[in-house]
Amino acid sequence: MLDSLYGYWLPPDISTHGYQVDRLINVIHWFMGAIFVGWGIFFTYCLIRFRARPGHRASHQLPKAKASKWSEVCVAAFEAVLLIGFSMPVWAQIKNEFPTEEQKPLHLRIVAEQFAWNFHYPGADGEFGRTAPELMAADNLIGLDYDDPAAADDLVTNNDLRIPVDRPIICDLTSKDVIHSFWIPVMRIKQDVIPGMKIPIWFQATQTGDYQVACAQLCGNNHYNMKGDLTVYSAAEFEAWYADMAGGDDEEEEEEDE
Repeated sequence: MLDSLYGYWLPPDISTHGYQVDRLINVIHWFMGAIFVGWGIFFTYCLIRFRARPGHRASHQLPKAKASKWSEVCVAAFEAVLLIGFSMPVWAQIKNEFPTEEQKPLHLRIVAEQFAWNFHYPGADGEFGRTAPELMAADNLIGLDYDDPAAADDLVTNNDLRIPVDRPIICDLTSKDVIHSFWIPVMRIKQDVIPGMKIPIWFQATQTGDYQVACAQLCGNNHYNMKGDLTVYSAAEFEAWYADMAGGDDEEEEEEDE
């Protein structure tokens, strides 16, 4: 299913800023294609024009050609336009222009480990429960302190990211072990995850569906298996899913008390 979804060129774009990334990639490819064709023609010309022939001797004098100099200047100028006019504005928007709280973003914590993604939702109160490395265990992958009142309604999923459509998502990335790279191809978002650092990113989906989260950094012998599911819900579906997950936790606790 994913093979048919992603196709043979760029994967589908379902993010608010993805068109800018795709435009940059497409311009670069067309530019490199033009350079490839130009140099191929020049290379073929040189093979024919300067081939070994009886009665011809090679000249050892340095050539003085203005065309090659101007072509190099044009290439450098175009690269500057790509960097200043296309790449830097996109980078600045994604990295510096975060959504405001008036836009009601969904805040998440993402904790990477070999070889999985852990997603921490703050719950209805909007506050994350305290986490501590010494509390990490097989049944508590992010070290959530369940004695903290703010953790009572928190939700933690493993390799299962679910978000609402048309709502900004702000994530704080961190790693438990080595350097990973959080990558959602359809969101055109990729960010290295560094141990000991909390790195914020944001994105916003424009359509619902089932997609994939991957790791873009070689992080160990099972790196190939570090992937998770991304489900983009409508706002109502997301609220229903979260309420169901939180309700399920409460029911389990009631059954244990009985």
